[in-house]
Amino acid sequence: MHSDLQATLAFHLTGRRAGDALGTVEETGLRPALLAGYRDLSRLRYDFPLVLLREAPDGAIAEPLSFLVDRMLEAVPAGIERQRLQARALKVEAGVRAMVAAGARGPLSELLDEAARRLGPGPALALERDGEVLDCDAGLPAKLLAHAWRRAQEEKARAFRKRAGRLILRLEDILGADAARSEAARSPECLRASIGATYAEAFDFEAMSRILGRAAGPATMTESRRRRIEATLAALKQQRFFAAEGGPAPLEFEFRDCASALAAFRERVPAMERLARAIAVARLEIDGEYSEPRHDALFERLAAAGLDLRDMAMFPDYLVCVNERDLRETEHGELMEILASGLPMRILVQTDDILAPPILDTGHQAFGARGRRFANMAIGLRDVYVLQAPGSHLPRLSDRIARAMSHPGPALFSVFTGATGHAGGLPPYLVAAAAMESRAFPAFTYDPGAGEGWAARLSVEFNPQAERDWPLHALVYEDAVRQSVAEAVPFTLLDFVSLDRRYAGHFARVPRPDGIGSLAPAAECLDREAKGVPDTLPSLTMVDAEDRLHKVVVDGRPIGEARRCRDLWRSLRELGGIGVSRAVPVERVPEETKVAPEKASTPEPSPEPVNERGPDEPYIETPRCSSCDECIQLNNRMFAYDGNKQARIVDVNAGTYRQLVEAAENCQVAIIHPGKPKNPDEPGLDELLKRAGPFL
Repeated sequence: MHSDLQATLAFHLTGRRAGDALGTVEETGLRPALLAGYRDLSRLRYDFPLVLLREAPDGAIAEPLSFLVDRMLEAVPAGIERQRLQARALKVEAGVRAMVAAGARGPLSELLDEAARRLGPGPALALERDGEVLDCDAGLPAKLLAHAWRRAQEEKARAFRKRAGRLILRLEDILGADAARSEAARSPECLRASIGATYAEAFDFEAMSRILGRAAGPATMTESRRRRIEATLAALKQQRFFAAEGGPAPLEFEFRDCASALAAFRERVPAMERLARAIAVARLEIDGEYSEPRHDALFERLAAAGLDLRDMAMFPDYLVCVNERDLRETEHGELMEILASGLPMRILVQTDDILAPPILDTGHQAFGARGRRFANMAIGLRDVYVLQAPGSHLPRLSDRIARAMSHPGPALFSVFTGATGHAGGLPPYLVAAAAMESRAFPAFTYDPGAGEGWAARLSVEFNPQAERDWPLHALVYEDAVRQSVAEAVPFTLLDFVSLDRRYAGHFARVPRPDGIGSLAPAAECLDREAKGVPDTLPSLTMVDAEDRLHKVVVDGRPIGEARRCRDLWRSLRELGGIGVSRAVPVERVPEETKVAPEKASTPEPSPEPVNERGPDEPYIETPRCSSCDECIQLNNRMFAYDGNKQARIVDVNAGTYRQLVEAAENCQVAIIHPGKPKNPDEPGLDELLKRAGPFL
């Protein structure tokens, strides 16, 4: 066997380099060949910079700078002037893009003026919209979502002020009319004050007071009703949920951790109940329908029952922006409590690094699981609006972001920014986009109100070539004899991992690939499990700084993770209603989308022995299992697949309660129920029981 082939085979099997036969990826700055055309993003027209629109009649939240420039040019009549304006507009746009890439921020109008000044004299640009300019970086998700959230809260505030203003005016009219009928209003002093000094000498106010007193009927308002209306007016005017002219300072609804948001919500519940009751009482009083014997008792019962979802929808939503690296273990339970309780909160869980070392070192989680776990858990709750996307794709999901902000229940946003700091200088935009391309961090939305069944609620069509395991792209290059060659190259998880310099040791550059005939594209090798010495070795096509092609072989450990990533993607797209090439047993289709076959070709899964299971026993809803491997990887002695490759608990004593809770948290479809701990002496049970709460 050739020495180069021996060294390459040894590296693939063991991950160790023998001598100097194989080069390293980091020494030549290699990157996947499909990224060769993206070295200078400032020269490309794409979705960034992004402009947060201040005012938009169509309700748009944000638009790329390139869209705004194109819309301006479309409004200019064809001709020489348009050509001149177009040439300048594209140069100014490129100037703004370069400034933003260098760190410039501010209103679009100011950046346009600066770019135009640097360019020199020429036609002025008049974009119809303005707003803060953002780049695809670590600050993007929180700023974009906060902008969308404030827009939604402004709509709520306008609606509340309009409704409350009408109620206050009508209640004041009721009190004013009653006051006008009172004895005090008919006194000589009040009558003199109402006439004014100009005509005071022309009237006998003492006589007028006696005449009006004989003509007026008795007062119509009881003292209890007056106190009730006055208390209702005070509640409407002194509320702190929405800013009002002359009213108290409004409460804060933006938070940086789940614990503070949850504590604030609990503290404000009594004030929310008082305001909701005041609005209901005001309506009844205005319509003259308030009956003390009936409604006093009714409102007492309603106060004991608490707020319902319709009441909570009237109040501002909470915005919580947290970074996944800052989440304490105890806060995982608080986040899930918010989502499981249906509280009106919008939660951003931002992830800057989905390839952190523990993911590979433990072997329990696939690449990307750090960022995906919260979104996967939230989907299982069924009434949470979930949006997962890399930062690079957020501009294209602005309509879904707006829909999430108007969702009556909780909403979770899981965003990977690409700002890992370990990608060899690649901009976060490329890293984030590569995560979606490679299926490490797919984009999807789960909308509980979109219809019946998983396929209607779960949308995965945003992902490139969603029907495939890996997207294919054309790679055109010159061969050794300078002939043009074109081939379709898949972008896999292995390509994405190769961007991270922490894992460069899993890739080896082959100096003379022509002498090794056993190299094959890694995507092909992923589809076949090798037993013993493999016939072909998985390789990637990469380029150096001069765009010269290199073949890079991959060792065995990332291969297993790539297969797992592919299987998770298959499960996700199945739930989203996108077909796959492999056969899917009927029992693995979600309940909402099952069609009963005339003859099932697969064995019926044996149900869990419900009658034999105690209320504190752990269990899995096996028929709903999506075969994602999360629990099996965690502990394959506690969890195992049945004949349909669906998970069940086979030996609860083969692991710890912590592993049961972690499995429940990692489960994509939230079907694992950890029950109560068997070992009362296991460390950290108080914290584990709190985390287990949403899954019991």
